[in-house]
Amino acid sequence: MMEWYSAMILLLGIVCFFLFLGLPVAFAFMAANLFGTVLFIGGLASIGDWTIASLSLQSMPMEFHEAISYSLSTIALFLLMGEILLETGVAFKAIGAIERMISRVPGRLSIVAIVGGTVFSSLSGSTVANTAILGKVLLPDMLRRGYKPAIAMGPIMAVGGIAMLIPPSSLAVLLASIAQKSVALLLVAGIIPGFLMALCFFAYIIIRCTLNPDLAPAYDPDISYLDRPLTFAINTRRGTVWSRTYTGKWLRMANRLLPTVVYILPLFSIFVVVVGSIFTNFASPTEAAAMGCLAALGACLFFRLFKNKFTITGIEGADFGYAEIGKALMETAKVNTMIIFIIAGSLVFTQAMAVSGATQGLLQALTALDLSPLSVVLFMILILLFLGAFMDQVSMLLLTLPFFLLGPSSLQAIYGIDPIWLMVLILITMEIGLLTPPFGLLLFVMRGVAPDGITIGQIIRSALPFILIELAVLALLIFVPGVATWLPNLIK
Repeated sequence: MMEWYSAMILLLGIVCFFLFLGLPVAFAFMAANLFGTVLFIGGLASIGDWTIASLSLQSMPMEFHEAISYSLSTIALFLLMGEILLETGVAFKAIGAIERMISRVPGRLSIVAIVGGTVFSSLSGSTVANTAILGKVLLPDMLRRGYKPAIAMGPIMAVGGIAMLIPPSSLAVLLASIAQKSVALLLVAGIIPGFLMALCFFAYIIIRCTLNPDLAPAYDPDISYLDRPLTFAINTRRGTVWSRTYTGKWLRMANRLLPTVVYILPLFSIFVVVVGSIFTNFASPTEAAAMGCLAALGACLFFRLFKNKFTITGIEGADFGYAEIGKALMETAKVNTMIIFIIAGSLVFTQAMAVSGATQGLLQALTALDLSPLSVVLFMILILLFLGAFMDQVSMLLLTLPFFLLGPSSLQAIYGIDPIWLMVLILITMEIGLLTPPFGLLLFVMRGVAPDGITIGQIIRSALPFILIELAVLALLIFVPGVATWLPNLIK
């Protein structure tokens, strides 16, 4: 009989081996499941016996049923909501409006990177993809305007920590669903820590750029649009049927604020619909996500009116038709299919770990050490920080949840740790792990998309202040759990 630690090392090693070979996460776990079934059900002598090996497939129908359960449809709906806003360009227009609104704030492009990264990363659920996209789009413009790498690259890499907390966070839904905990409570629990982290990032950027203006040189933005007449018009196929032009003393303020209100208010209303319906217990997370999709469709229809029906100076309409809806549905289907396979593979992997005795052996070993719940939480955090150097968030979740959260024999259940509080800590820790030198995955993603001349040392130095801020927020949550649990306790 193989010792539990040998079984654990073998199964985890198989997963890591296939991940490093570039195999998709879902298939890496399925490969480990196949090996585990052969070894721990059929025995070593059964290798090559496909009758025994086929036993690994017996549990797959049940696990795929779990993967397509009602609660997990929340992920698909959140993804669809995000794809609708991205395909129609509405999300980009809101970010542009924010940039114009804060034109005089020190380090404004770094702040725009945080806002934009929060939008994109929360909608896509991938911090790695978000870093690559913003690194290609925003970083060259920031460097061209004289921003130093120390203040330009850090926000782009660090923003994923905010996006993983603030709804709609697909990763938070995935974590709660796999762990079989309340999705609604986790989404609500991330609001205060997420906004607290964002405020800390904003304060750091503004203070540092104020003390050292050379980091983010001020430049005169194009403000010629502030003096142009503000025209309102209603159009039909026959032409303009009504038109008014304003040139009064409030013209500059109107030209500055009106586009911001028009572009941002619809997106803010989507956030209010989703979070408000969950917080007031008006809807379940899945129903709230469906309402968010309808709100996103309404926002896009609203902006479509500015294509041909209404004219307001400075307001651009959005393309919204069958083509955009088709693209959004297709992208959602692609990502959601991958998620279904990932969840099914992870659930079978959990069973393989249990059958091998690895889960029970590790838990018994830790219990024998007579650790306090706080020590166990710190142990979990250290493991996630280490894994963050080599893996993305989904891979980290699937490897650790069987030990941390899943089932009555998990560390969370044995030590009586609040699951919602623990999941918030896990989300933040995973992001810190992706940033931690010397092997943090996001550091190398940024190196891959950064312009020539940017060194890995510059990238690490730009990330360090934001790592310290995230660690400070994490420490606050560890020693003051109420920061994360106060809102969930209100809706229980």
